[in-house]
Amino acid sequence: MKILVTGANGQLGNELRNVLEAEIPGCTIYTDRDELDLTDAKAVEAFVIDNEITHIVNCAAYTAVDKAEEEKRECAAINIDAVKNLAVAADANGAKIIHISTDYVFDGTNHRPYKESDKVNPISQYGTTKRKGETALLALAPDSIIIRTAWLYSSYGHNFVKTMLRLAESQKEIRVVSDQLGTPTNARDLARAIMKVLKSHQWVGGIYHFTNEGAASWYDFAHAIFRIAGKKVKLTPIPTEDYPTPASRPAYSILDRSRIKATYGVEIPHWEESLEDCMKLINSNRQ
Repeated sequence: MKILVTGANGQLGNELRNVLEAEIPGCTIYTDRDELDLTDAKAVEAFVIDNEITHIVNCAAYTAVDKAEEEKRECAAINIDAVKNLAVAADANGAKIIHISTDYVFDGTNHRPYKESDKVNPISQYGTTKRKGETALLALAPDSIIIRTAWLYSSYGHNFVKTMLRLAESQKEIRVVSDQLGTPTNARDLARAIMKVLKSHQWVGGIYHFTNEGAASWYDFAHAIFRIAGKKVKLTPIPTEDYPTPASRPAYSILDRSRIKATYGVEIPHWEESLEDCMKLINSNRQ
């Protein structure tokens, strides 16, 4: 097995590096934009063939949701064109792909957890490009695995957890949206799930959903962060309309995780348990 992890300097890429090197050391090449330009089709195909890649885990994505409303070309290049290039390269070398997608392919109007078969209807440029990336991948490499996730955080990079901890150092009151529901997801748990798929004796292509167990609003998420950190902060719940952003967000982003659990035996911890684990790492990194 020879694995290529793209977007390796992001939250999930870093977590994958930790998990893969512990489980199957020396089998993975990690790249980011400086090592491999995914928008260069010829370069991607040559890299995959020359390195005899058997599996690709595509963590690379344009994820600046609000900037994407203006930087449409840049967003499409990474979320659509790069995915096509990886699919073509994988086909040329007989490699399999695990591609990471998002809850933003849905419009958030559901009142029950979204299944993989539910109708998609993205309401932002980011969500639109991620959905187009999904369809392009399945058209070019039908045996690919797509894993949609949501509300990702980690001890690496920039995320909601670190933002809340930073704001708590300088602000007496923090206002957080309370009418958007989803599931905070520790990127390390997603990395472990990907590892489970890679090591499985079977390969069942298609779309899967993965988040931690449970559900929360952003307000609930923030409240848990401050409780675990022992921070005394005045936390005020606000509606989405009081926090306008260039891009629309789904009001409901809870994903049904049944398929990945049934197919690959993935065990998923509750989001509060995983948040505590991550915050211990963040605290240890600060010391």
